[in-house]
Amino acid sequence: MDLRGATVVVTGASSGIGAATARMLHDAGALLVLHGRDTGRLAALAEHTGGLALPADFADVAAVREAADEVARRFGKVDVLVNNAGIGWAGPFPEMTGEDVRRLIAVNLTAPIELTRALLPVMASPGRIVFVTSIAGRTGVAGEAVYSAVKAGVDAFAESLRFELAGSPVTVGVVVPGVVDTEFFARRGRPYQRRSPRPLPADQVAAAVLRTVRDGRAETYVPGWLRLPVAVRGVVPGLYRRLAARFGGSG
Repeated sequence: MDLRGATVVVTGASSGIGAATARMLHDAGALLVLHGRDTGRLAALAEHTGGLALPADFADVAAVREAADEVARRFGKVDVLVNNAGIGWAGPFPEMTGEDVRRLIAVNLTAPIELTRALLPVMASPGRIVFVTSIAGRTGVAGEAVYSAVKAGVDAFAESLRFELAGSPVTVGVVVPGVVDTEFFARRGRPYQRRSPRPLPADQVAAAVLRTVRDGRAETYVPGWLRLPVAVRGVVPGLYRRLAARFGGSG
């Protein structure tokens, strides 16, 4: 896909992977629609890239629908949708409140489904829909039970939608990052504590998003070796669980 002049919606663009992705898309010539919760950072990014800032809290499904309506009204069509917005929560599952659970599901699962549903009728031909998920959704992570569950849900939704859109000009891609050096861990309530793997720079994941968009890829792991534990879990799940229990499955 040639991104020059393409209308691209990026959610969660005010920091981390979303901000890095937005900057790369801008360099590729895309016309950006930028969603985020941090209005100051979002405004600065919009000024830098010439994009449209759409500040909203996607924990509110009404805000998701309003954002989609605004995009459709202003642009008429969308060439690329990057569903990146997400929040985390880390700690023992019994310590989560009902509100913690609801918000995690709303932002990480309900919002990308709702936004995709609302914008799919105005996707261009060809069009791209990309979901930024997590290795946690492929393998499970101790201390992040709900986060892992919702990311697995995004994976399943993306795969099912890909089947549904087979033969159409709209492709569905998934980018599966491991640990990324962003503010995500501070915001989830617990810093990243493992010695390995080392956190990746957000730009590395953003570059994978860009490749997925340009090439219409179905799936991209960042880094690529993350395919290995997923393959082990699929082929010999008992061995995978023993290794995870021995070497630690928490982030």
